[in-house]
This record gives sequence, C-alpha cells and structure tokens, in this order.
Amino acid sequence: MATRKTYEPIDHTRRRFLGTTAAAFAIAELAITGTATAQTEKTPRKLSATVPPPRTSFRSLKQIEAGDLNVGYSEDGPADGSPVILLHGWPYDIHSYVDVAEILASAGYRVIVPHLRGHGTTHFLSAETVRNGQQAVIAADIIALMDALAIKKAVIGGFDWGARTANIVAALWPERCKAMVSVSGYLIGSQEANKIPLPPEAELAWWYQFYFATERGRDGYEKYTRDFAKLIWRLASPQWKFDDAIFDRSAAAFDNPDHVAIVVHNYRWRLGLAEGESKYDDLEKQLARGPIITVPTITLEGDANGAPHPDASIYFKKFSGKYEHRVITGGIGHNLPQEAPHPFAEAIIDVDGFEETAP
Repeated sequence: MATRKTYEPIDHTRRRFLGTTAAAFAIAELAITGTATAQTEKTPRKLSATVPPPRTSFRSLKQIEAGDLNVGYSEDGPADGSPVILLHGWPYDIHSYVDVAEILASAGYRVIVPHLRGHGTTHFLSAETVRNGQQAVIAADIIALMDALAIKKAVIGGFDWGARTANIVAALWPERCKAMVSVSGYLIGSQEANKIPLPPEAELAWWYQFYFATERGRDGYEKYTRDFAKLIWRLASPQWKFDDAIFDRSAAAFDNPDHVAIVVHNYRWRLGLAEGESKYDDLEKQLARGPIITVPTITLEGDANGAPHPDASIYFKKFSGKYEHRVITGGIGHNLPQEAPHPFAEAIIDVDGFEETAP
C-alpha cells in the first residue's frame, strides 16, 4: 500500500466527498490495474523553514507560439534551473501558483505556469482552429509548449483540469515527465466511462456539467461567468476565506474570448454530446484504457475538498513507480496550491528527489 502523510494542523471535522459516492465516482472513471510502490526514502533537498510572504503578481509574464496557440505564461527562477511546469484548473488561472512559484524559484527551479487554452492571454493563432476542450488536446498543448521552450523533461504538477493534463502527459509521454504531483490523484477519463450513471448524490455534485449540456447553460455561463466561477470557488473550497481582490485577479483570465467555448466543449465532450477532433482519436483510445503512470508521483488531497473527486484508495494502483499520497489538513479545499502553497511546493521538491524507476 502507498505511504500516506497527513500535515498539521489536523481538522477533526474533515470533510469527505459525499460519503460512499466517492467510490462510485471513481469506479466510473477508472479501470484499476497495476501496483504501487511505497516511498519511504528521504529526499536530499528540503524547503527553507522561512515561508516567503504572499505575492500578488508574478515576476515575469511572457508569450510564445506553441502548436495552435500563442501561450501566455509566467516564468520564475533561474533560466538554467531544473524545469517545473504547473497547470491550473477551471475556473481558476495561473495565480493559483503565484506563491508556489516563488517558493520553488527560491529553491533554484525554473518554474513555468501557462494559461490553459481559453484562459488569460493564451489565444489561438488562427480563427479557423476548432475551439476544442477535450482532454487530449490540452495535454498536447503542454507538449507543444515544452517543445517551444526547448524543455525536454520537467516535473509537472496540477490540480483539476491541470491534474488531468499532468496525468495524460505522464501516461502518454513519460519521457517528457520527470515526476508528477497530482491533486486528487488519477483523473484520466473517457467518454465511454462517463456513460455509466452515478448514484444521485454524486450526480448532484456534477450539476454544472449538465447545465453546460444545454444552450441555456451556455448562455448563462457567458452572461454570468464571474458569478458562476465565484460560486464554484465557494463550493469547491468551503473553508477558504478568499477576498474579492484574490478572486478578481484570477477572474480576469475568464475574459478570454474563447473561454466559454472551451469550457462548454470540455464538459459536453466528456458526456459524448460534442465531438472531438479526429486527429486526437488515437490518443483518446489510449486514454480510454486507463493507462498506468510509471513516473514518480505524489498525489495530494485537501481535507475540505468540496469538488467531485475519487478516494485515494481507489486510484493508488494506477501508479507503478515511486508513489506517495498526502492529505493536507486545516480546511484545505480544491484549489490546493493556492490554499496550501508550502505543502504543494514541498511535494514538488520531494517527488523530484524520488529515484526514477523504469517502466
């Protein structure tokens, strides 16, 4: 069984996702195979005991053409540092990592945090490109970004859409992923798996997915984007006391002209209500088989995650390399890197110290 760590302070009223429905959700998403190896070794590098003060902005914001996109991204740390790529979720943006990036840059890493397609300053190079949000294309975007930045291999971390994307890169392009930190574990899915109905309470947690399936929902999201996002933040992180300034800083990323199209397509594609692009069919077929992830991995979970997520006991067998699961306590919700930046950064450094094991 994988090693588990719990970080203080312990909140004994820890929230669990919908009780037993978490297992049902995970079973619908995952085909469990393989084994996990416990990680007990000490890593050679540790974070400084001094926690830097919170930041309100990144030191460096850049743009680069990569694949179908001109990608907006932050870059911190020395140019010759070991690369780390951090991927945000929905409805969030790169500021989920504003403090993590500072911590890792101070530790000598080159930290890249890109706006995913449909967010922030990332935009399409051509008006003719399909506004596609399926899971494989977002991962392909990250490979294109790595190529554009001449990054052969990186530690990759993510939550929500970013965790799924990190999972896909690690599963399909393990030669590009040195190690991974994934909030809520293994999130690779398929349209076929998503045909399986869940218990009613679990379906209720996905209410927005069904809302987006309708044209009324699409129009509603377009009209009330910020109100919608703020509601999701509150539901997904019920104990996180973010203020308007923190929310508004990220909400500016939703003004991207392709934001609504990408978000709606992502959720409609999951339910088989929208087609993906045929050029990604082979990748999706591989993902539908629930591939084992062989790269060293640490999975994280907040003790107050109010968003749909599988229980770690369901997915740990999807990781066959060095592996550890950590629960971050103290009322930590879905946006874990922003709510608990020091434990997230520590996980990046620790997993980077794991000895790689061959597939």
